[in-house]
Amino acid sequence: MNTIRLVITLLLLSGSFVTQGQETAKIIKDWERAKAYTLEYMEAMPSDQFDFKPTKDVRSFAEQMLHITDANYGFGSVIFGVESPVGRGESEKTEDTSAENVIKLVNAGYDFVIDNLKSLTDDRLNESIKVFGQFDLTRNAALNKAFEHQTHHRGQTTIYLRLVGEKPPKEKLF
Repeated sequence: MNTIRLVITLLLLSGSFVTQGQETAKIIKDWERAKAYTLEYMEAMPSDQFDFKPTKDVRSFAEQMLHITDANYGFGSVIFGVESPVGRGESEKTEDTSAENVIKLVNAGYDFVIDNLKSLTDDRLNESIKVFGQFDLTRNAALNKAFEHQTHHRGQTTIYLRLVGEKPPKEKLF
């Protein structure tokens, strides 16, 4: 009889662990989709146009992508409470703005967020944290801000693609 109780208890507990990560699993899926979508943007830009700027006063295509990367590291380190493997603004400071290098750096930045998300529990999503020393947010709210930021800058590059005669990737909402 004790064995049956133990098995039932273990089954009930395992069920709670399965549901515990459902929200985080959805967030991971969104970040994986964003990574794939950003890669489609980078693949749509001709490799010899990564340094293209619509005007002299704005970031180049490569700089936009590297800005996304630095923000992913910056937000991610605060959200997950881990040290960023890349120094502040380091990606944007790279002198190698070749398509190959930018794609490698951008993917690594997304992987940093996605890999850390995989160890985040749903319970921790609602914990309050201080973001950039001035904003009190939950981890989930900070993740939303980080997602909004990368979406904003990727969206700006739609114009860059059109100005060099390329068609932007089809919207990837799901």
